[in-house]
Amino acid sequence: MTTISFIEEIRRVINAEDSFETQVQKIFVAYHCVPIFEHSLEVAREAKALAKTYGEDAHEAFRAGLLHDIGGIVPNENRVSVATQLEIDLYEEEHIVPMIIHQKISKVIAKEIFHIEDQRVLTAIETHTTLHKQPSMLDHIVFLADKLKWDQGGEPPYRDELRKAMQQSLEQGSFYFVNQLYHSPSLKIVHPWLRDAYERLKASNV
Repeated sequence: MTTISFIEEIRRVINAEDSFETQVQKIFVAYHCVPIFEHSLEVAREAKALAKTYGEDAHEAFRAGLLHDIGGIVPNENRVSVATQLEIDLYEEEHIVPMIIHQKISKVIAKEIFHIEDQRVLTAIETHTTLHKQPSMLDHIVFLADKLKWDQGGEPPYRDELRKAMQQSLEQGSFYFVNQLYHSPSLKIVHPWLRDAYERLKASNV
């Protein structure tokens, strides 16, 4: 599979006359990933609500939320090879835990299929799993929306504590989650971007 054929394969699924949301849905349906679409729609709606609350662009937050997991159409076992074909640089940690790569593939799809050029939106998509060293408000919003509307069914066990932290600030909310994740015994690897986010947020005393 070449880069062109991968992108073209996705393009053939959608109709330019359809709405943005319908196009995204058709891609997930075509790749038998309806649960990911349902999760993504919940994240998009949560991101839009958070954006309105915190004075961010609600339209862009919705778009970033809806596309954040679209890289999930690529099976976990194929993500390294697809990323290589898309000329995505990978960390050693991403070779060890390919699941993380979906956020980078999502960015490419957002740019190549949906022609999103706004770097703020692309970065929010690309770092929604790990966050990164200098997160924008939009990065925090998509990151937190994804955690509040997790894909495991039901309510996440940390929801109330996360909401409480977010009442102080978005950064405090992100730090609450990143700190829990960073020190979790079940964490297989520490992604470099996650490490950067943890150190930055901790140093900021948020």
